[in-house]
Amino acid sequence: MIRSKIVCAVFVAFLFAACLSYGQETAPPDAAAQTAPSYTPKFKGDPARSDSEAAALAYMRVVVRAEKLFNKQYSHYALTLNELVHSGSFTKRMVDPNRGDYTVAYKGKKDSYTLTMTPKAMDAQHRSFYADDDGKIRGDETKPAGPDSPIVR
Repeated sequence: MIRSKIVCAVFVAFLFAACLSYGQETAPPDAAAQTAPSYTPKFKGDPARSDSEAAALAYMRVVVRAEKLFNKQYSHYALTLNELVHSGSFTKRMVDPNRGDYTVAYKGKKDSYTLTMTPKAMDAQHRSFYADDDGKIRGDETKPAGPDSPIVR
């Protein structure tokens, strides 16, 4: 009888300790968001805040460069992204406006163009971006970027 009481007490103590340690080791549901890995810059002076921003900025740089080359060759800017295919490193695949966490909008005229990248969810790691024929990329944290937004450095 005493032996069974001791075994029972040891078992209860074990269960109690297991419950306590389980409660301490289990992180709260929002802890994963708080401990998300930080962004590693891709090059010195990289202005991106996340991999998504890095991809969006890289896309914008390719379009800006393709526009410069296109304008040099044809003496006007492309009217559509499709016209930029094979200018610089702009490919057919890049015509698709769905770019991961971002959506591309392009408006071309013979004497100018505008390019915007709007995040599907704007937050600290997903700013909106804007570029035009001056070749400068601009960004905004709170609203769609435009010609008056700060230059991304």
